[in-house]
Amino acid sequence: MSNDMLSVVIPCYNEEETLLIFMDRIIPLLTSIERIDYELLFIDDGSQDKTLHLIKEASNTDERIRYVSFSRNFGKEAAMLAGLSSAKGDYVAIMDADLQDPPELLPEMLETVLHEGYDCAATRRTTRKGEPRVRSFLSRVFYKLINRISHADIIEGARDYRLMTRQMVDAVLSLQEYNRFSKGIFGWVGFNTKWIAYDNLPRIAGTTKWSFWKLLIYALDGIIGFSTAPLAVASYTGVLFFVISILGTAFIFIRKLLIGDPVAGWASTVCIVLFASGVQLFCVGILGQYMAKNYLESKHRPIYIIRETSDTK
Repeated sequence: MSNDMLSVVIPCYNEEETLLIFMDRIIPLLTSIERIDYELLFIDDGSQDKTLHLIKEASNTDERIRYVSFSRNFGKEAAMLAGLSSAKGDYVAIMDADLQDPPELLPEMLETVLHEGYDCAATRRTTRKGEPRVRSFLSRVFYKLINRISHADIIEGARDYRLMTRQMVDAVLSLQEYNRFSKGIFGWVGFNTKWIAYDNLPRIAGTTKWSFWKLLIYALDGIIGFSTAPLAVASYTGVLFFVISILGTAFIFIRKLLIGDPVAGWASTVCIVLFASGVQLFCVGILGQYMAKNYLESKHRPIYIIRETSDTK
């Protein structure tokens, strides 16, 4: 009777400083797990350093190490999708190479799926030690907001680091949308998930690829991808200003009849016009974001392009 296989998907972008340290930690750990075969599947997301070279060297000496290399940088979402699509295992884990996702949790995650009846073992950070306070605050606001306005079940502090059954992986792969927000997709497809908490860990080496601006764009993509609430806000704002304009017009008309004093002050009029115009542009901007996402979906462009893989070398 053959052993079950665990595929560990590792998206990489300019991780030459962390790769060897990562492999030195995870390979002995996976080897020690009984009755489980494994493969390490590295997804090179168009790295500009020696990341791909190091992965190739490791793949040449260990057949359990595979890789997929993109033609350019397509982003972590595309890398995770490529990894899930290429993974051969009965169980699939996703984790980063910077060791902020501790490999030592993998045996517990595997035990959760194998023997506790869960389809997924996911991780969440209980602390954000080392992060700027503003970034931590905005992150908490984002999780509360997206859970309130959408059907995506995203726990605060949730990481992409998780281990899933093949059934759940296939469900995730069935959602081939171009604009991907995997944290929302994992929650949307359902399945029984156990959350494993751990304290925030610093990168073992190198620097983060996620700037504040990139995280903000990513959060907006998540909100637009899993909720129509912003469109409702735009609609309600339009109704509100219509009512205000009717009341203002009535006030001016009645005041003119009773007092005979025209409303003076061009400055206040200009401010009102500018404010109303700003609200209109804001609402049009919300609509434009949804139209832009729909436009990108309608192009049917590939989410990523593969330059080479270990399977074709």
